[in-house]
Formats: sequence, structure tokens, C-alpha cells
Amino acid sequence: MSDLHVRAKALDAEDELALKRREFVLDDTVYLDGNSLGALPAHVPDRVADVITRQWGRLRIRSWDESGWWTAPERIGDRIAPLVGAAPGQIVVGDSTSVNVFKALVAAVRLARGEGGGGGGEADAGRDEIIVDATTFPTDGYIARSAARLTGCRLTPLTPAEVPAALSPRTAAVLLNHADYRTGRLHDLPGLTAAVRAAGALAVWDLCHTAGALPVGLDEHGVDLAVGCTYKYLNGGPGSPAYLYVREELQDRFDSPLPGWNSHAEPFGMRPEFEAAEGALRGRVGTPDILSMLALEAALDVWDGVSVDAVRAKSLALTDFFLRCVEAYVPQGLVESLTPAAHAERGSQVALRCEGAGEVMKRLIERGVVGDFRAPDVLRFGFTPLYVSFVDAERAARVLAEILEP
Repeated sequence: MSDLHVRAKALDAEDELALKRREFVLDDTVYLDGNSLGALPAHVPDRVADVITRQWGRLRIRSWDESGWWTAPERIGDRIAPLVGAAPGQIVVGDSTSVNVFKALVAAVRLARGEGGGGGGEADAGRDEIIVDATTFPTDGYIARSAARLTGCRLTPLTPAEVPAALSPRTAAVLLNHADYRTGRLHDLPGLTAAVRAAGALAVWDLCHTAGALPVGLDEHGVDLAVGCTYKYLNGGPGSPAYLYVREELQDRFDSPLPGWNSHAEPFGMRPEFEAAEGALRGRVGTPDILSMLALEAALDVWDGVSVDAVRAKSLALTDFFLRCVEAYVPQGLVESLTPAAHAERGSQVALRCEGAGEVMKRLIERGVVGDFRAPDVLRFGFTPLYVSFVDAERAARVLAEILEP
């Protein structure tokens, strides 16, 4: 038994989150792909069965009122809120991340121009630029390009570090990722948000790779708009609905490019003229996807009594320990870490560059260590603190070394 394995067991014995692992459906696989799809919370199947058999099966349409289906988007939004540092009433759940990015980005341009909610905005009429994170997940880039065409803006792709110097009176909105999906690099949300707002533009943040893994501080840092998925670190299930955050001070002027009957002030009035609902409900569009939404609501129970600060502390300890094990076990020169060493710049994943990464990941999975591969040469390992152990981290590094051994 190696010294690092002994150390891993000691760290697990000291871990205040260790018992949370029992609340998930896991086997002897080392599951390090929670940054793509979180593990199943063990109580979710029974809750979903109740939704199907009792709420839908017996109550049927009465469940919109009696089972609370109608208020699910904002109710579940309020449960996500503390995990991203938001007060209640600012998050609505529904649609996909891509749809919410579109809503947020177009609305941000309208807000910057003073077009939302009947605001004036003549001084900002010349704002005709959208800046997008050049390292973003591809879909965000596609949507930014479409939003720019729709709003008559030019699109400027920049790395997050380049954004502050490029801001100008022409900038309307800036779409940024909180963490780089390839490398796990954490971007400076407080500093970049402050710079964007000081320039008179609006900041839109994609939180897909950070919510549920580390503190975000949306309210504290004055973020304007944010979106995120729920199937990664929030463990909501495959394709579970995303969410949209609209800062309270902006809600009365938030002008969604996708108004629907569910975002109407009188949804059952069936009037031909649109009148936006109050608050974050303006972010709703059509009929909520109830089955997946209520599965998400059940999954969020695992967060009861959990401090996001404790989650962050364990995340950093896990990734530090894994990198230490990789350095000890893997022969020098066979892998290169792309993950920042500085804690302030690290999300909750480790990205390693190595030759033949696709085949290496295939062999890792065959040996019970599940991560994922990003072309052309990146191994990604996501560390979900609620259920990943230090013994998992040590085993993953050891198996990787055995596979790469010359």
C-alpha cells in the first residue's frame, strides 16, 4: 500500500462531506465525469415515480395546482439561488442552457440600449457590439453570433483577459464563461463584471461548469444576467432544465426575445397583446417540462445542510491531491497539466494533455476510471465534492500511470 493511498484514506476519514456519498447511486467505478453528467441521487427514482403514478396518473390536470406544477420554475429557482449566491426571486428554471443564453444576451443588448420596459436610452443607442468569450463552449459562440445578427451588433471574440482593455462606449453586452470547459481555468467573475458594468455594458455569465462546485456570488458581485445547466454539479439528470438569473434591479426592464404565454402577466387571459409578468417570471416561455423539472427538484435535496464553502474547500483539496498523485505516479514528460496551479484560477476539474488521449481515456474507462476526452489531446477529470473521495483520486492517478507506463 503506497504512502499516497494511506494519505487518501486519512483525508477521507477527516472529510466533513464524506457521508454525502451515501446519498448517490454509485458502484466501485471512480466517477470523474460529473462535470458532464452528475451521478443519480438515490432518492430521486421514488420521487419521480410519485410524480408519474400519483400526480400525473391519478390527479392528472389537478396537479398543476394541487401538486405545485405551475409554480415549479420559480420555486426550484429559489432552491438553486443560494448555491450561486442569489437572493430569492431572481432565478427561473426552464428551457435549455442554449435557449437561456439567447434570452439573456438579446435582453442584455436591449437593456444596454435602454429599449427594455419603455426605458429611454437615447445616450446608449450607439451600443452595437457584443463581446464573446473566444474560448467558450461552442454553442455559446453560435448563439452570440445569431444574437449579434438579430440585434445589428458586431461580434468581437476575445479571451476573458483581453476583455477589460477592449470595452468601449459601443459595447452593449459581454458573454463570458465562469470556467473554461477544456482546462477548468476559473475566470475572474468579480473583476470582469465590475469592468463591464463600469463601461456601461451588461455582463452575462455562463455558470455551467461552476454552479454546485464553488461559490459564485451573483448578487455580491453585481452580475446582471446569468445562465447555467443543472445536470453537471447539481446532479439534476440528463437534459434537466437550465436556469436564468435576472438581477432584481433589471427585472422591470428585462425584455425577453422569446415571450410566451407562460411569461405573460395573465397567462390564462389568452389576450393577443403581450404584457410581461412581474419579476424573474419574464424569463419563462412555454409550458414547463414537469417530469425533468421535478426530478431536478428532488435531486437538489442532497444540498440540504451543505455549505458551498465546504464544497469549494474539498474541491481544491481533491484536485491538489490528484495532481500530487499524478506527479508521483506518472513518469515525467508523459502528461502536462493544463489546470492552473493557483486556487483562485481553478475550477473543479483537472485537464491533462497527453499523446493518444482518446485511446488513453478509453482504457481508463475499461479499468473503472471514468473521465472524458476533448480533442485533440485532453483528458478531463471532473471532481464533484459531494461524492468523489480522496481514495478515488489516488486510484485514478495510479491507473493512469499504469496505462501510460512505457
